[in-house]
Amino acid sequence: MEMGENQTSITEFILLGFRLGPRLQMLLFGIFSLCYAFTLLGNGAILGLIALDSRLHTPMYFFLSHLALIDIAYACNTVPQMLVNLLNPAKPISFAGCITQTFLFLTFAHTECLLLVVMSCDRYVAICHPLRYSAIMSWRVCSTLTVTSWVLGVLLALVHIVLLLPLPFCGPQTVNHFFCEIIAILKLACADTHINEMTVLAGAVSVLVGPFSSIVISYVQILYAILRIHSGQGHRKAFSTCSSHLCVVGLFGSAIVMYMAPKSSHSQDQRKILSLFYSLFNPMLNPLIYLLRNAEVKGPLRRVLGKQRSL
Repeated sequence: MEMGENQTSITEFILLGFRLGPRLQMLLFGIFSLCYAFTLLGNGAILGLIALDSRLHTPMYFFLSHLALIDIAYACNTVPQMLVNLLNPAKPISFAGCITQTFLFLTFAHTECLLLVVMSCDRYVAICHPLRYSAIMSWRVCSTLTVTSWVLGVLLALVHIVLLLPLPFCGPQTVNHFFCEIIAILKLACADTHINEMTVLAGAVSVLVGPFSSIVISYVQILYAILRIHSGQGHRKAFSTCSSHLCVVGLFGSAIVMYMAPKSSHSQDQRKILSLFYSLFNPMLNPLIYLLRNAEVKGPLRRVLGKQRSL
């Protein structure tokens, strides 16, 4: 489709990936394939345990099941394309496919940030107001908070896509990333992207800095409440559930570094490594953190494994 003199719109992109030698590409393919499999198995195990064990049918694990769903969706959205590119670096992705990947990635990223805030509020109510917990965190409230997180995640992603689609792309068609990350895509536009970049920054402030600040405030109050607990068992249980959530929040801090740092602070290769943390490693480590640090999850897991051995 013509756009002007000597300019035509491009219909596909080529993801450059990591630009390493063939042997290193194959090594990364093997490592990332294992990470992908572990992500699907680990988060699938959490979903299965929560569905099968009625003792886990509580608000905390309801939110955790949605976090596991997001982690699976994260991995399925970016990792298969990355594995294909490691085997065949020249294989293109269509323009529509690239925009769809960007939209889904932004949706899951925004929703996860908002869901982490909801989970911190849930822990705050459970520890600071235990007698009113059932009344405050009713199933209606939990469902409303979860649906709101998903809807806001979709709407925020749509804002970026609506601003991205009118931009002309006339070449080059090579995306210096391993998936269609929005900043890497904007660099290929043949027009002024100042509004898009400001929107990305505003989105980062609203779904990264804002939620992170809310989580910090919640956990300062939670820590104060824990220190007032006189029971040693109460201390351990509170730290067990909260430390898991804090580990997940800490791992997601790489996204703050990625989108809030000045452009000149990180090279493109460093940005790719940071992207790996929140698109591949975080979804893989989340189930491991909850399985190892949360006694309420380890109990059902032992029972399931015990049944399998007896069979």
